[in-house]
Amino acid sequence: MTTREPRASQSDLVVEGIKRMIIEGVLAAGSRLPVEKDLAAQLGVSRGSLREGVRALVITGVLETRQGDGTYVTALDPGILLSPIGFLVDLHRPETVADLQAVRRVLETEAVGRAAMRVTEEELDRAEQILASMELLLRAEPIDHEAVMDADITFHRVIAAASRNTTLEALIEALASRTVRGRLWRAINAEGAELATHQEHRAILDALRKRDPDAARLRMGVHLLAVEQFLSTHQGSVALAQ
Repeated sequence: MTTREPRASQSDLVVEGIKRMIIEGVLAAGSRLPVEKDLAAQLGVSRGSLREGVRALVITGVLETRQGDGTYVTALDPGILLSPIGFLVDLHRPETVADLQAVRRVLETEAVGRAAMRVTEEELDRAEQILASMELLLRAEPIDHEAVMDADITFHRVIAAASRNTTLEALIEALASRTVRGRLWRAINAEGAELATHQEHRAILDALRKRDPDAARLRMGVHLLAVEQFLSTHQGSVALAQ
């Protein structure tokens, strides 16, 4: 018995049609879409289906509707276009947090290697300031673990931005900010974890200052692998904590 492929809905045809127009250069970033009647005829769909497809593309950040002025292609910024990945990551099961951390490790290892060749002195100074603030937080009693984690996230964001790859930066953001609970659980429950993490951050920054991409990748890989292995080993406890 053969099974038929499901037929695409008219709104799917709209999405694919507009996507093709952008890919082929018929519509560029910032372009205004043709009037509704003409575009519907061009795509061979009803005006109702056109509106449904346009709404879907607005949600995904491909199009934007300007009141009284029509519908436009956005700047197609990767940070916006990839934001739905964050929504999907939010739906992950707690026991898969180590898997997310593994993907994060791959992405951030590449990002730090690129950053080592592109980072500015201002960004290096910013990273230094963040680590200095973390040192103060780690000396306090009791330690504000959430504040330490916020500084940790900011440090990694500086590196991702310094990679000068907006797609890579957006993917890292989608993953890193959503593995916080597991990493925070480790910080609170694994003795010495925060101090070890801080020392690893220092080693990463040192490699960046030396403009050494290989050392930077190695330091970042070791740093994130430690977190990944801990989450994998303690996934049951982490799952209960989330």
